[in-house]
Amino acid sequence: MLEKAYRGQCAAVKVHCTNEAERRKRGLTLFALALGSFCIGTSEFASMGMLQLFSASLGIDIPSATNAIAAYAFGVVIGAPLVTLAAARLNRRTLLLCLMGLFILGNVLSALATDLGTFAFARFISGMPQGAYFGAGAVVASYIVGPGHAGKAFALVMSGLTVATIIGSPLATFLGQSLGWRNTYFSVAAVAGLALIALWTWVPRTQALQGGSVRQELASLRRPAVWAMMLVAALGVASIFAVYTFIGPFVTDLATLDQAWIPVALALFGLGMTAGNWIGGRLADSYPARGMVVGYGSALIVLSVLATGGGKVWILMPALFGVGVTMMVAIPTIQVRLTRVAPDAPTLMGALNLAALNIANAIGAWTGSLTIAAGFGLLSTVWAGFGLTLLGLLVFALTLPKVPQPAPA
Repeated sequence: MLEKAYRGQCAAVKVHCTNEAERRKRGLTLFALALGSFCIGTSEFASMGMLQLFSASLGIDIPSATNAIAAYAFGVVIGAPLVTLAAARLNRRTLLLCLMGLFILGNVLSALATDLGTFAFARFISGMPQGAYFGAGAVVASYIVGPGHAGKAFALVMSGLTVATIIGSPLATFLGQSLGWRNTYFSVAAVAGLALIALWTWVPRTQALQGGSVRQELASLRRPAVWAMMLVAALGVASIFAVYTFIGPFVTDLATLDQAWIPVALALFGLGMTAGNWIGGRLADSYPARGMVVGYGSALIVLSVLATGGGKVWILMPALFGVGVTMMVAIPTIQVRLTRVAPDAPTLMGALNLAALNIANAIGAWTGSLTIAAGFGLLSTVWAGFGLTLLGLLVFALTLPKVPQPAPA
């Protein structure tokens, strides 16, 4: 009897150890995915934080320099569907490794650029892997966390990007101010090399992550609900970039603070994005529309406060945090609704989500630069973002009945 009890205890210990090992392995896989998205987010958002630095270095004005930021966004928009479809049959692990290699190349070229044309081209190359990376990463994360948690899985992959806005982008901006903006891109490429090693080591080798047919992916593009959600995302999220792109001038020209405060402002915005991503990931799996309505609706309130009082430090800093929180609440819901509309093309839906967000990037930066160039002042960029988010919310309200409701987790 004692022997039987002993064997039972040994079996229980073995199961416990196996479960611990599996949890550790899953955790490392998710860490590798998030590290890759951290590098991507750092490269994307640091460019906005260093807008004044590379514009002065390349001898161009700020509205012209925003073309390089728009080039990155167009790289994501064009690369998201093209790269995903071209690599449709690849195993998602292999695809992630190839995408990270292309990202490293783009950042090295960015560091070596000598004029706006070559810099914009390098940023375009850097942006091409982003959409497909998040699409493939969401598939891998969903495999790891299990069915019924698509919102949580996407939020986990996005967590690396949001942490980049807290740590990576402010640190990269500080590095650019101290050692030159070119060294920032070299540093991003070096950390991306570590992410490549982590993905190689910890993403599981399994046929469960094998890709599908190009025809299956393309079939999803014939569904109007897919395009409706992309339009909602592209319009609504543009306010993030109508604000984030011009944080540097907000801090130095409006609030009359030293440029050393720019990384602080970037970090506050990033803290808000991280909090909003966490909230949005949990709302998206349980409620069909609440994340979108709460996110966009509350963002309109914060944007109006920022637009009217952003010249005061005590309004500017909390409002930057608030914009980050409110807008990120909506993004996991966008992903869940896209995958519910086209469950047979999850990688492409993830890529299209990021493509839509980078259309938002281009729209936000572009409309902001237009209002500044027209002489309406720096805070006019915030009003431009307010109008775009309001339009996105209206489109969502009009198309909501036509989009399948995600089932509760």
